[in-house]
Amino acid sequence: MSRISTGRCGELIARKYLEDAGFSIIATNWRCKVAEIDIIAQKYNELVFIEVRAKSSADYGSPAESVTRRKRHKLIRAAEQYLCANPKSPADWRIDFIGVEFHATGHHLDHIPYAITRDD
Repeated sequence: MSRISTGRCGELIARKYLEDAGFSIIATNWRCKVAEIDIIAQKYNELVFIEVRAKSSADYGSPAESVTRRKRHKLIRAAEQYLCANPKSPADWRIDFIGVEFHATGHHLDHIPYAITRDD
């Protein structure tokens, strides 16, 4: 599986997981000058920005380990830009992480709510 197809498949799995967990998907692959937000969802009255990382090999660490400090800062700035562009969005928001690891027998999904904070 190529890196691009691994990423797309991981995002589809993450989206299905979120929908099954009661999240409403607002947008996917939302882009601004700063970064791309993989999934924007809402649950209750909270907006959730989700970074999805998928890996087909553990050779270079887990999906969570691949989110650098620079990427975390970009995601925070992108979330703030989304909120400015969409002033009717809920005031409460957070950034979650979903990692999908593919194995010969299937996949493993790890969801980390509040994974990235403004203190990062």
